[in-house]
Amino acid sequence: MPQIKLVTLGIALLVAIPLFAHHPFSVEFDGKKPVSLSGVVTKFDWANPHAYLHVQVRDAEGMTRNWNFEMGALSALQRAGWTKDTVKPGDKVSIEGWLARSPGRPTTANMKTILFESGLQLSGASSNGHTDPRETP
Repeated sequence: MPQIKLVTLGIALLVAIPLFAHHPFSVEFDGKKPVSLSGVVTKFDWANPHAYLHVQVRDAEGMTRNWNFEMGALSALQRAGWTKDTVKPGDKVSIEGWLARSPGRPTTANMKTILFESGLQLSGASSNGHTDPRETP
């Protein structure tokens, strides 16, 4: 009987781990700090729990910075019209989003929307849930 309880506890813990791993938007990103950037895609990580888009951005001083944009889960991105082939290295894009809260991550943001040179605009499937970046999540 003790083995059954131990196995049941083990299964319950394994099922609960993903719940603890997920973070709310407001823990990592600041809905009061919108950012709008344009640059060239260097990499697209199509993976759960969040997809990431890596973009080279030239700042006002002419320096190139590598930005990382967290996106939603793959299922949410697919509902928004994304596939793993939607964006490729070399694509020129404009992105709106919200900056990371951590001062140690000055080039990290959560993606609200992306605009491609073709005119296609897609949601980043953010967990923020707000359409106006000035709103507090």
